[in-house]
Amino acid sequence: MNQRQRQEFFATLRAQNPAPTTELNYNSPFELLIAVILSAQATDVGVNKATDKLYPVANTPEAIYQLGVDGLKQYIKTIGLFNSKAENVIKTCRQLIEQHNGEVPADRAALEALPGVGRKTANVVLNTVFKQPVMAVDTHIFRLSNRTGLAKGKTVRAVEDKLVKVVPAEFMLDAHHWLILHGRYVCTARKPKCDECCVTHLCDYFRDQTRRISHSA
Repeated sequence: MNQRQRQEFFATLRAQNPAPTTELNYNSPFELLIAVILSAQATDVGVNKATDKLYPVANTPEAIYQLGVDGLKQYIKTIGLFNSKAENVIKTCRQLIEQHNGEVPADRAALEALPGVGRKTANVVLNTVFKQPVMAVDTHIFRLSNRTGLAKGKTVRAVEDKLVKVVPAEFMLDAHHWLILHGRYVCTARKPKCDECCVTHLCDYFRDQTRRISHSA
């Protein structure tokens, strides 16, 4: 995919969804941070079910820290890896209280220093809350970027670096959300829904599939 095609790719996604956002429920930077930590190897729907019960009871670093690991587990036990996530969340709350006055830092290094926060989680928070032009690459975006030819790479970091380089500046702030939603609902893993896709005319995979069918006919 060349740069003209990438421009059209994102313009098309924007026309379909002018204001994309995360599907995680949150009302503060801290709530989003915790939701993203909990979302590793879990669905947004599953995380929302847990945080919809947790946040009315405790939605600040101080309040969740007061629950303790065992208390927090009661709210998140339906989420995969909840034992280790509970420990990380409590440690993160303590670190936020002790080092950041209970506020979520708008700094990558400070975010990645929090327990349970890796590069992807930091990028989600920096992009969604602090409106920084960074790219969080999950399995959906990694798959879609390689499959379509938008930004090919053998590793998540390689795809991230390529996307940051080639996504037109006017789309960069929302690109993460457009890509993750398209990968989640249209460009799915096992059987992409090409018949429902608005950007098939720009897609390497669709072109290759079409060519293969025509050759076999």
